[in-house]
Amino acid sequence: MGEDTYGLEYDLDLFNIVAVDDFNMGAMENKSLNIFNSRLVLATPDTASDFDFGRIEGVIAHEYFHNWTGDRVTCRDWFQLTLKEGLTVYRDQEFSSDMNSRPVFRVETVRTLRAAQFPEDRGPMAHPVRPDSYIKMDNFYTSTVYNKGAEVIRMYEAVLGKVGFRKGMDLYFQRHDGQAVTCDDFLAAMSDANGKDLSSLAVWYSQAGTPILNVTCNHDVAAGTFSITLTQSVPPTHGAPEKRPCLIPVRTALIGADGALLPLTLDGRTCGNEVVLELTESSQTFVFSGVGSSRPVPSVLRGFSAPVKCSIDGQSDADLGVILASDTDGFNRYEAGQLLARKLIISLYHSGLSAGCVSQALIAAFRSILNDPNVDGYFKAHALSLPSANELIDEIPLCDPLVLHSVCEHVSNTLARELRVDLEAVLSKTPVDPVYEYSARAVAQRALVNKIYGYLSRLSDSNIEAKLLERMRTATNMTDEISALASLDYDCPSRSVAMQEFFDKWKSNSLVLLKWLTLSAASNLPGNVENVRRIAASDAFKITNPNCCYSLFGGFASSSVNYHAADGSGYAYLADVVLQLDKINHQVASRIVSKFTSYKQYDLGRQAAIQAQLQRIVDTPGLSPNVYEVANACLTK
Repeated sequence: MGEDTYGLEYDLDLFNIVAVDDFNMGAMENKSLNIFNSRLVLATPDTASDFDFGRIEGVIAHEYFHNWTGDRVTCRDWFQLTLKEGLTVYRDQEFSSDMNSRPVFRVETVRTLRAAQFPEDRGPMAHPVRPDSYIKMDNFYTSTVYNKGAEVIRMYEAVLGKVGFRKGMDLYFQRHDGQAVTCDDFLAAMSDANGKDLSSLAVWYSQAGTPILNVTCNHDVAAGTFSITLTQSVPPTHGAPEKRPCLIPVRTALIGADGALLPLTLDGRTCGNEVVLELTESSQTFVFSGVGSSRPVPSVLRGFSAPVKCSIDGQSDADLGVILASDTDGFNRYEAGQLLARKLIISLYHSGLSAGCVSQALIAAFRSILNDPNVDGYFKAHALSLPSANELIDEIPLCDPLVLHSVCEHVSNTLARELRVDLEAVLSKTPVDPVYEYSARAVAQRALVNKIYGYLSRLSDSNIEAKLLERMRTATNMTDEISALASLDYDCPSRSVAMQEFFDKWKSNSLVLLKWLTLSAASNLPGNVENVRRIAASDAFKITNPNCCYSLFGGFASSSVNYHAADGSGYAYLADVVLQLDKINHQVASRIVSKFTSYKQYDLGRQAAIQAQLQRIVDTPGLSPNVYEVANACLTK
């Protein structure tokens, strides 16, 4: 792809790699000798899941692409880190999209952005894509620099188009091959190659925070016009209360009464069925003519064309239903279902649970996706998932994570009951290949089957429990085996049996055992913190191995029930872990302490509990600068 897409030939005859078990990072792009974390290069169908194979494909591509965007053209200083990392993440994302399902992969990248980078933008460690200061640069290998940085690159492509973007890339390499340069040099190459002023795009490099995009629509029946007013704002971040407008490309289409995209005419210019609206001011209005008397349904931010939080005034459940049923943009179809689920969950959080309180609109939307023969199985698996806790917490001030968890469990359980007949019917019609193959078709098949089993496991049915245990025992690949085990994460007799059998089978394989560590620690069964303590003290865990730490302690921090226990025991345990790790590996310790950075989103009791642990960490003599920078920022910003 480097040669075909960008004309960039690899300039060495041999691509050397080495795999290392104990490695803080995922990989490193040293010229002619790439270093990989073992978990991101070693895989067989028996030991690695489809998710693992996808990550390996992406990471190897990432390090290979670094040969040009990182090695031959590199950064003048550390502040420019996104110049190589954001650009190379964009390139590996495009590669993975071409190798797999583009709509599905876009959904995955946005889910990652919302789960990791959006919380970073609203927290005490919020920083621009190009940071302006740091104590330890190790702490700025962040989702903002990498993932948001990739979204900034994607906005260049949205504004310039694929041809214009390629022209800019060609000029960038022509000018700077063999040089150490800056983000400004990249912007200048893109601007000069296309003769376009991109100064408002430069704001993204220097301004922290996630922009909020508000959309207001007006249909003038008499004139046959449809206007879209776009308004942007950015919440203040520490030390930066005032924010400037930035360039936000908003990919837009209009869906007509027959479900087809309307031909667009904007300012007398024919735009086809889709146009990129360039918002550069605080507010701008765009007027489409020749729309007719029937009100169209707007499909905005198609493909998630900018890393923003978007709200559309007056968007009804009926509008979302039209998008879900008819939109040609895969991401917006997915997003319509997510918005229905998000609205419902937030409403139930505030109003409380009651029998039959899950809306028929959501049930119908999920049923429609499940039974649509034209939708890819992998896409269905994502579309049938509820929004992540991080996305939801962001919209609930002073959130009680346990209440939110209960609401999400209630919605999931209700969906499982209401859709049982449909789920079982689709399952019976989905073929199962006995021989493992890593292909888009096979991955989609497994994803859908395992998502269905995940829902069915919520029915407290002993027959389904037995099927899951048997499925784990007889699986011919790790994808199905680990999915069956994960589906047994509820209070049932088979849970402990399955966990022990999996451990006994794989205890001599350190990479597979990481999956067991994560599932053990992330369990929402009450009182699991003691189980995590036992595992951390056992031979199954090696505290000097970063992968073990990320799996066990990172898994624990994802448990709503145990990490967020009302008595603060989960927070105290994680603080103990940080202090222990800081004596062994400063970088790993700083990544674990960063789990505390979103604490101001929680209710006051949990805020106080986490503050106490952060203060204990900061007051510890001999604390590393890595951990101090993060913990102190949490307390002072």
